[in-house]
Amino acid sequence: MCLREYNMQMTQGHKKKEATTNPSTLSHKTNNKGCGISKLKKFLQPAKTSKSILILLMFIGGFVLAQRVEVFSVGFYNVENLFDPHDHPDTFDEDYTPEGRKRWTGKILDQKIGQLAGTIQKIGIRDAGRPPLLLGLAEVENRNVLIKLVEHPSLVPYQYEILHYDSPDARGIDVALLYQKDFFIPSETKVYSLPIFDGKSNQKRTTRDQLVVSGWIEEEQIYCLINHWPSRRGGQKRSESNRISAALLQQKIIDSIQGVNPQAKIISMGDYNDNPNNKSLLILSTEQEISYRKNFKPLLNPMEKLYQKGVGSLAYRDRWFLFDQILISSPFMQKKGIFFIDAKVFSPDFLKNKTGRYKGYPYRSEVHGEFLYGFSDHFPVYVLMGRLK
Repeated sequence: MCLREYNMQMTQGHKKKEATTNPSTLSHKTNNKGCGISKLKKFLQPAKTSKSILILLMFIGGFVLAQRVEVFSVGFYNVENLFDPHDHPDTFDEDYTPEGRKRWTGKILDQKIGQLAGTIQKIGIRDAGRPPLLLGLAEVENRNVLIKLVEHPSLVPYQYEILHYDSPDARGIDVALLYQKDFFIPSETKVYSLPIFDGKSNQKRTTRDQLVVSGWIEEEQIYCLINHWPSRRGGQKRSESNRISAALLQQKIIDSIQGVNPQAKIISMGDYNDNPNNKSLLILSTEQEISYRKNFKPLLNPMEKLYQKGVGSLAYRDRWFLFDQILISSPFMQKKGIFFIDAKVFSPDFLKNKTGRYKGYPYRSEVHGEFLYGFSDHFPVYVLMGRLK
């Protein structure tokens, strides 16, 4: 696997521990028969060069055994209204046409594609040396816009492939998964539809499907669940039941996976339109009385600590929300195979408004029909994963 490699050195006793990139020190072995692991430490150490160094140390007997770790990222990005300029009669996309309210043209689409491609290229690159191996997307209209995205010169070197299905959403926006084909091999995909009802009229409404992808990173199977849950339109309380329905569907999917393999490595990502402490997300991350799945084991939400610190992925009326999240199953916390390292919101200055009332907010591509040449109203999020070599 040609990912960024983090190299470690084995030292004896209390000698100074230092990271090295000298090839002769990469693959130290020791006879540890009969020796238990007395201590395990993991920490991030700033690089003396342009690379950061992840150090994973195992203290065995009188020695410090250090291992080489490959690091990669998995991300999610709500790209905000990635429409083509054509009118599709089965969906309400008339606003995003040259004659529509947004005056949406091929030139505007190309400009937005360039902005998004340049952003995706940079997600996690300082941590992992390349953009996300797996990237979930929300608010994409169809496969055509995804093809334009992955064929942009900024992303061509990474050879992204597309997994996408048209959903029954009234506006025609879908979720999708991009994956780097040199590192991930999909084995099965499936979509699950979510029936929801208007809280006031009780009329049935359509929304985005939940996409499930299973595949392999070398010899390890990974499950990726891509979500874009119903919005808060009409108010949080009035619309909450729809997101709880979405959470129960996601829980059902996870339960079916864990019923086959209790140690399955599952990544649930998406724009949940709720924060980590809202009822819908707690259905996935805690033992709830509402849960009746016999195989379901709660996921871990590493974004919760970020939210408690006031970190958000979108802002509204001078308040930050962390609707974009990535949750993981507990086997990722074991230091074997692929394991979890850290969770982050990608919010560099170029993705932010520079001045005015909305200074520091995500720099949107358009608002109230005016094209702003920005990016999205959401920041991307990502998790860092390691793999022992």
